[in-house]
Amino acid sequence: MAKELFAGQKNNRYKIVISKAAISKKNLAPLLKEHRKTLVISDDGVPVNILNKVVAVCKPSTKVFKIILKHGEQAKSIQNFQRILNFLANNNFDRTDLIMAVGGGVVGDISGYVASSYLRGIQFIQVPTTLLAQVDSSVGGKTAINITAGKNLVGAFYNPKGVIIETSVLKNLPTREFKAGLAEVIKYALIQNKPLFSLLRLHADEILSMDPHLIEEIIYLSIQTKAKIVSKDERENGIRAILNFGHTFGHAIEAHGKYKKILHGEAVAKGMKIASKISYLEDLISKKELQEIIALLEKYGFDLSLKQYKYGELKPFIFRDKKIKKGKLNLVLLNKLSNAIVISSFEAKNLSKGLKD
Repeated sequence: MAKELFAGQKNNRYKIVISKAAISKKNLAPLLKEHRKTLVISDDGVPVNILNKVVAVCKPSTKVFKIILKHGEQAKSIQNFQRILNFLANNNFDRTDLIMAVGGGVVGDISGYVASSYLRGIQFIQVPTTLLAQVDSSVGGKTAINITAGKNLVGAFYNPKGVIIETSVLKNLPTREFKAGLAEVIKYALIQNKPLFSLLRLHADEILSMDPHLIEEIIYLSIQTKAKIVSKDERENGIRAILNFGHTFGHAIEAHGKYKKILHGEAVAKGMKIASKISYLEDLISKKELQEIIALLEKYGFDLSLKQYKYGELKPFIFRDKKIKKGKLNLVLLNKLSNAIVISSFEAKNLSKGLKD
């Protein structure tokens, strides 16, 4: 039985469908019927059978074009952005045509930004194929590309027309990528979903073994949390910033390694440890709560070692963060478990203390 929910504000709502067989005519045909042409954007990390399935479902309704990017964070480049825009123009795509992102967060991010920019905006659909993209980047309308100075510094808020989440595709994911996606699930549990925290703590073995019912449930609960937050604050002027828990430090760790040494979810897991430790140092959570958070992250096999990172090396990336306002860094911390807050007033020395094992 498919799970369905909606995200976005009243005048810009879109449906999210979650099931083990969501890539189907039933779910896609209503989204495609108005579009003469569709550009499917994917990368060479997406199994061919998934891509072929999407194209086969689309073909009766729309003429399908394809662009396959090279797998990896480097695909979110200005060069690829320009390449896709030129492809659309050269193939006479107009405002009634469509983009479909089939892949992980990288594919979704660049596809959405292209959609927001080409002809000042055409519609797009998200078909996320990684756990990370399914629970996080495919929902909420954030689109972006990377530049030399940092990750996701150029982009737009631009909602998809719909999100189709097929859980069976996760069987194709390498174990490391699947586990990295669980970091974002843990994030939702820590910022605003106590039932999800309990579920993750009690059923770690079954979740790591990809129990289909539990996987569907944690995806649903994660998106439910995100949709609730995003519907209140689509453009990150307030409460939406709590979705970045662990990301200020995670992005800095990724950038420090030139996006090659560590997966996004692995970096976010380390970032959540740092943010939780700072929360403890700021007297917002107890030592017991800090230990519970670290124990949960360790239960899912995350390497939480920080010894290879020096605050001085990460500081330039931390202070290039998008949450800087009026020259001040806003930190997302925890004020008790499952209750994230944003603060701009904190002990500066706790930034470097949080980076110590």
